[in-house]
Amino acid sequence: MENTLYYGDNLEVLRLHIPDESIDLVYLDPPFNSNQNYNVLFKEKNGSQAASQIRAFEDTWSWCQDDEVVFADLVTKGGKVADVMQAFRAFLGPCDMLAYLVMMAPRLCELRRVMKPTANIYLHCDPTASHYLKMLMDAVFGPRSFRNEIIWHYRRWTATSGRFQKLHDVLLYFGKTQQPKFNVQYEPYGDWILKDYGYTDEQGRRWRWHTVKGQRYKVYLKDEKQGVKLGDVWQIPFIGSTAKERLGYPTQKPEALLERIIKASSNEGDVVLDPFCGCGTTIATAQKLNRQWIGIDITHLAITLIKTRLNDAFGDKVSYKVIGEPVSIPDAAALAKSDPYQFQWWADGLVGARPVEQKKGADKGIDGKIIFQGEGPGKFENIIISVKAGHVTVSHVRDLLGVLDREKAAIGVLISMEDPTKPMQTEAVTAGFFESKTWERKYPKVQLLTVADLLAGKKIEMPPIKQVGVTFKKAEKYKGEKAEQLVLSEKK
Repeated sequence: MENTLYYGDNLEVLRLHIPDESIDLVYLDPPFNSNQNYNVLFKEKNGSQAASQIRAFEDTWSWCQDDEVVFADLVTKGGKVADVMQAFRAFLGPCDMLAYLVMMAPRLCELRRVMKPTANIYLHCDPTASHYLKMLMDAVFGPRSFRNEIIWHYRRWTATSGRFQKLHDVLLYFGKTQQPKFNVQYEPYGDWILKDYGYTDEQGRRWRWHTVKGQRYKVYLKDEKQGVKLGDVWQIPFIGSTAKERLGYPTQKPEALLERIIKASSNEGDVVLDPFCGCGTTIATAQKLNRQWIGIDITHLAITLIKTRLNDAFGDKVSYKVIGEPVSIPDAAALAKSDPYQFQWWADGLVGARPVEQKKGADKGIDGKIIFQGEGPGKFENIIISVKAGHVTVSHVRDLLGVLDREKAAIGVLISMEDPTKPMQTEAVTAGFFESKTWERKYPKVQLLTVADLLAGKKIEMPPIKQVGVTFKKAEKYKGEKAEQLVLSEKK
């Protein structure tokens, strides 16, 4: 099976593209029903606070007619899932939480279908919905397939009022059957145990005295090199706001967490699936551990982040295909018609730009940004991206010029579905050039690119991005098993 990234609804992708019993390990970190709006945050590289952000998804759910249709379909199929869904409805009523569970139920059923008999699944959740999800998992996989409730414990300091501080997440670990694949994992002995076994013999083995009925015996520390068998409470640091590993994606999890899951429940060459893959931590960790992988996400923003992350970390040592992204003009036109924001994010990804949120009442004209090193230390320049899916005229070029002047940006790029008119080309040429003394080159101040140009491989004329680009946080190159854990850090 080839490594694959899918853009689209994971339920549809699972049904159309993933064969029965083809997956060895599933990890999913679905959006929680926590009534929050998440924003992907991109810190400005010139030191200012984040003015550029974009909403990746709204972590809120509300009951609607579509939920009624899915609920009816689940119930009419019968079985344990139908029973538990009807029980949820009797207890909860048609509320937001029921809408969330209706979203999850068919996806869990499809995940069970694609799992091999020896496969494992880890569902990452928080206390908001974990108790309901446990019952739903029991219905889908069977109570006897339940393996562990894993507590991921971390330390972070947040404001709390009227309750204890939240310092853990829950992972529900099930096998497809009662005998899933499992590799015992170890963690180092604690200092108190090492201190208790305070003696060493000629071979360096630790031991202590043990007294039984007045008789002393030597007791050796078992599996000293391996450590103690791992339990169901995992102490793994939370990714802090200033941590090098943090990409800026709101639900990003530490690679150490995914590494432990992947090592415990799969072997090299096995296929790992993440149907809510976000910024790609599961994908990057699976690649590092020599597993095959499949990632699915419903936003082009996530797919762009993952492709950037893989390229930065592994370069040409990783191969994969992307399914669901536009590869032709009709594809792009269909995306633009169905979801203009996804079209903008996709177009931004084609030129390596980060998206910029359009807030209500704010000045428009900036759909993406590229930031690069300017002349001298601490000097950064912006490239402004404007994306137009419909009809374009010379007024759009003039608007872009106004944005460049307002933002004091170096270069502006207008990406359009239509070919630019002659007046547009004239207006762009008369805008002049941005001159780079470092590279001893002049770059057109305003550049007009069509989607056809980008699909054919045409690039923005600008200083070499690999040397000076600081648009995204950058993954350090993976150097093999002896290298430190793959981390993400801003390019200095």
